[in-house]
Amino acid sequence: MRSSLVALVSLALALVSAHEHDHEDQIPLNYVKYPYQATYYPGDNEVTADAIFAGITTFAKLPWVQCLGKDRDTAFDIAFIGAPFDTGTSYRPGARFGPAGIRAGSRRLTLYGGYNVPLEVNPFLSGLKIVDCGDIPVTPYDNKYALKQIEEGHKELLHRRTYTPLGNDTLTGQALTPISLDGKNHPRVVTLGGDHTIVLPLLRSIYSAYGPISVIHFDSHLDTWKPSVFGGAPSEQAAINHGTYFYWASQEGLIKNGSSIHGAIRTTLSGPADYANDDSSGFQRIEAREIDTIGTEGIINKIRETVGDRPVYLSIDIDSIDPAFAPATGTPETGGWSTRELRTILRGLDGLFIVSADIVEVAPAYDTNAELTTMAAADVLFEVISIMAKTPLGKIGD
Repeated sequence: MRSSLVALVSLALALVSAHEHDHEDQIPLNYVKYPYQATYYPGDNEVTADAIFAGITTFAKLPWVQCLGKDRDTAFDIAFIGAPFDTGTSYRPGARFGPAGIRAGSRRLTLYGGYNVPLEVNPFLSGLKIVDCGDIPVTPYDNKYALKQIEEGHKELLHRRTYTPLGNDTLTGQALTPISLDGKNHPRVVTLGGDHTIVLPLLRSIYSAYGPISVIHFDSHLDTWKPSVFGGAPSEQAAINHGTYFYWASQEGLIKNGSSIHGAIRTTLSGPADYANDDSSGFQRIEAREIDTIGTEGIINKIRETVGDRPVYLSIDIDSIDPAFAPATGTPETGGWSTRELRTILRGLDGLFIVSADIVEVAPAYDTNAELTTMAAADVLFEVISIMAKTPLGKIGD
């Protein structure tokens, strides 16, 4: 009896062992068991369209690095970070799910390879280390505390050492010196919002490295409203929201006045005083309708003339795109630019010193089943990181 039991146990173990062995043998050729540890980016004339829908969802299948956790010593050149905050919005909530939605919309970014034809660069194979850091832990219960969490999380990444040294100028061969105010070479941080309120803590973080910064702001709204006008400021915390954060950034000296500019503006106003307040906040404006008269080239020229060769922060509200192309947002406005027009304008910023960027107000619950808005957001960021990959944050020293 005992010998029979031992034989049965041995047979069972053998079957389990054989099954495990068979399972390993059945793994498809080139299958990546843990995609976040070994992401595949095809180069020129290499295999593409290879199961990009598989694995966990990071931005464009980038490696997932727990930058604010166990991997806090990891260096990088460009980091994506989510800021799932939407309790500063005035109309439709839901942008707390924006980071997850944008990542889902980015899955097909490298379906045919990551080479950006108009900009002639593959940012994923540019020699820079680009990672997805996940999300900043943001409380949904206390706006003041949440904005502090966002500022501290962003600042920790911004002051991380870069993976790639600054190097030399490609034309002269001379060494480049950092353009930051503190003299250090900082990585870039691309933030996935979140409603637009998050830009106030992001600019506070940027100030710690670059001082007052020029801002390029694509949005259908000004977002420089006085708190007494936008929402009425029923409390000190309620005065900080997605329509007033630039007002506060200007009051705090975070923005370099006169060299910042809005694009795609088409909001209604309380009256002309709103534009006067916008002027005093340090912004110039490009109305969305100007694309009918000066075209994308004229818009690009106005932006470049305004910011010059200064360090610049780029903030993109998805509602700068017309809701026909990007409906999933908190405060949609008709009469906006097409996805193609915005991407063309962004490519026209090639060569600018974009130190960091964000895309905000993506609220996936209002999207179509085809993920139009989240795909548009991901494609816009593809243009942004392509520009970043081509332009190091350094100049030839005096």
